[in-house]
This record gives sequence, structure tokens and C-alpha cells, in this order.
Amino acid sequence: MSSATSAKTTTPPAATAGPAPAGAGGPAGISRAGADDGRIPLRSHLRHTGALVRRNLLWIRQDPESMFDAVLFPIVFTLLFVYVFGGSIGQSLGGGQEAYVQYIVPGLMAMMGMNMAMGVGTGFNQDFNTGVMDRFRSLPIGRGSVLFAKIAVEVLRMLIATAILLVVGVLVGFDITDWPGLFAAVGLAVLFGSALMWIFITLGVTMKNAQSVQAMGFLVLMPLQFGSSIFAPTQSMPGWLQAFTDVNPLSSLADAARGLMVGGPVAHDLWLTVAWSVGITAVMAPIAIHKFRTKS
Repeated sequence: MSSATSAKTTTPPAATAGPAPAGAGGPAGISRAGADDGRIPLRSHLRHTGALVRRNLLWIRQDPESMFDAVLFPIVFTLLFVYVFGGSIGQSLGGGQEAYVQYIVPGLMAMMGMNMAMGVGTGFNQDFNTGVMDRFRSLPIGRGSVLFAKIAVEVLRMLIATAILLVVGVLVGFDITDWPGLFAAVGLAVLFGSALMWIFITLGVTMKNAQSVQAMGFLVLMPLQFGSSIFAPTQSMPGWLQAFTDVNPLSSLADAARGLMVGGPVAHDLWLTVAWSVGITAVMAPIAIHKFRTKS
């Protein structure tokens, strides 16, 4: 669901044919000075990123359907898991459906970031196949600006989806008792989700079509999501699966979010999630930027 619509989100309107006039060069705010990244100062990089963010936001305004995944995903999955699995799993938590609501909402926050990240990869690949990226790469702008703009817009979509998730969660019984912890959990989920986007951007650049990116994404998503503590406690899982969930970063994120939002141990899972986020970004961001620069 998210991958199909996110492609629209990140695909700007087709550029007009013909060379850009001097001083124009593309989206508003992008100058013609400096032909490669090495001669573009930081201030210009920031201006280029801002112009591209604005371009993508204008595309969302022109195509509101591209927000369907961010709006519908938290509603559908919250209602599905609460009312289908809430009673039975809630009993194992020592309560009922009310106990499961407190368990599942922080977990869905972790799941949502990963699904949004996959949408970045499919949208990015489609932009290449439709020629949008060729237009951007012909402009004298920082190559990283294109990628950072994609991530910035997707983080905004993630925050909107998170807000909807929390509203729906409150409506079905989620009790917010620690507001600072809530904001910390949202920030942690955004940090980890933005790190995952670098992985899917790399897949979007290297794979031939959006369907391949989506298929690879599901191969990664399914075991990570269901082999974690997002949907249910891991104590009843087989020993080999528990060993996997112990090192699964989604388990760390979900458990840290629960600790921050509803109480419980926090420090260990929080620092593990931060370490995973920093490590993934440090490794995959340079690879994604290099692949983008060198893609023929």
C-alpha cells in the first residue's frame, strides 16, 4: 500500500523541454553557479534541498491521493490488530483488549517507519525510469540535495502518519500518560525510519524497476516485522526465533517506544536503536549518494 502511493509523492511534475535559461536551472532557489558538488558551498546545498522539498510538497498538493498510505495505514492497521488480535494477545499480557492497545500502538509506530522507508525506494526508482532524475542530475546542484529532499518529505509524511496513529490509538483506548516520553518515542521512530530510507534509496538506484524494489522490500520487511516484539511478546516464540528477535532492531525500537510511552525499561533498547540508526546511516548514506552520482 505505502510503496505504490509514495512513488507519486516523490515524483515531481515533468520538467519542460529545452535548456533552462541562465540563472534558472530548475526549481526555484537553485542557482547555476558551481558545476559539481566540490564547488557548491553548504549554504547552496541547503538552498537546493529547500527548493526540492518545496517542489515535492507542491506535487503532493496537486496529487492528494499520494497521501492515502500515510493516512490509511495507521487507521487500518490499528483497528485490525486491536479488534482482531487484541482480545487473545491481551490476555497473555495479563489484561484484555485494553492492555493490547497499550502494547500495539508503540509497536505500530516502529512498523510504520519501515513501510514508509520502502516507499522512498520505489518512488526513487520510478523517478529514474521516468527521466525526472536525469533532469535533476543535469543541473549544477549538490547530488546529495536530491536525496536529502526526498528524505525530508518522507519524514514529514511519517510524522503525519504518526499523528493519525496516535489519534486513532486514543480513540480505541490508548492512554497517554507521559507526554515527554511520547515525543521522545516519535523522535526515535523518525530517526530509525530515516536511517532505513538510505537502504531503500540504494535499492531504488541499483534495481531495474519499482516492482523489484518492492519485492526486495517485502522480503526484508516481513521477517523483520513479524520476527520482532511489534505485535506480540516474544516469550512464547521458539528459542531460535527469540534469538533473532533479540538482535532485531525493530524489537529494540518497539520496546524503547513502549518504555518511553507507557513505562518500563528504556535505556538499553533506546541506545541500541540509536546505535543501529547511526550505523545504518553512516554506512548506507555514502553508498546511496555514490550510486546516485555514478548511475548511468
